[in-house]
Amino acid sequence: MKPVSRQERKQRTRQALLDAALAQLADRPFAVLSLREVTKQADIVPTAFYRHFTSMDELGLVLLGESMAVLRRMLDAARDTGTDFDQVARTVVRTLHEYTRAHEAHFRFLARERHGGSGAVPQAARTELRMFAGDLAVDLARFDCLRRWRTDDLRMLADMIVTMLLSTAVELIETVPHSAESDERILATAENRLKLIARGAEHWQ
Repeated sequence: MKPVSRQERKQRTRQALLDAALAQLADRPFAVLSLREVTKQADIVPTAFYRHFTSMDELGLVLLGESMAVLRRMLDAARDTGTDFDQVARTVVRTLHEYTRAHEAHFRFLARERHGGSGAVPQAARTELRMFAGDLAVDLARFDCLRRWRTDDLRMLADMIVTMLLSTAVELIETVPHSAESDERILATAENRLKLIARGAEHWQ
């Protein structure tokens, strides 16, 4: 068996801290999470934390980076589905479902920190989500009825869609008990919301 290198051990401990923090954030915002809680769950002494992160805020920002990477992979997976609104709505919602179920903690973290106050992590979350909406706005411009829209209007539409998608993810996560039937109900509602947004967009301006 190949021995584990010092660098590998360090990376495993760093990831254990991130995983421990994400698990602790299941029912509360990042602002109330303590270093001792994280290190206890990761099974390391508190002083060892600083070998991996300079502060809790740095840990939170790394978590945010992981979560945004999930969101961007989701957007990539939903791209290139044509320009039929109904088909796009279905693909986007089904892709959201797949990614939410695979990364529930990350979606919960993003949705909560977006409204988390004035700390470094929620501020960064809002900035990252605005940038994500900007990328989505570029994608929206490929639809015929949106090509003449001003950039600000495209961004407004993208913000509405991002808000709706995150709300749907939270609803999927928090509905108890989980079942195929409840998921289908939530997904059908999300599809209709997207279609409603699309129909309104066609007649905007």
